[in-house]
Amino acid sequence: MNLNPLLQALDLQEDAARALADDLRTRIDALQTQLREAELRLEHLDITRTTVTGLADRIPAQTVDPAGSLELPEHPDYPRILAVFNDTTGPLRARDICQALDFELLPKHVERTRAKMKRLVAIGILTEAEPGTFSRKQ
Repeated sequence: MNLNPLLQALDLQEDAARALADDLRTRIDALQTQLREAELRLEHLDITRTTVTGLADRIPAQTVDPAGSLELPEHPDYPRILAVFNDTTGPLRARDICQALDFELLPKHVERTRAKMKRLVAIGILTEAEPGTFSRKQ
């Protein structure tokens, strides 16, 4: 009996299995790298959560208007928007506020800012003399 064809077939199968094993090892290494990165990100998020919750008792629940009478919504952009109005004398548009706050001038940012300014009009802090033009209430 001639064993050569059988040994050649075994060699081919062994080479294929070795190539598959090498490919799987490479993929496992890549996955382990991704896993380490994800675990590091989770660790950073956990540290951030701990820091933020530790500081929560130092942050007021609601910000008070500089005049001391009206309460602002809790979003951190409201005091920043008012600070821009404090530094200017004329009316401003949502686009002007976005530029002053270094927001990208994308429609979504301008519209969100406009909505916040309209909310400030509704609670009596800003006025809208002309559509889209806002100024500090006197």
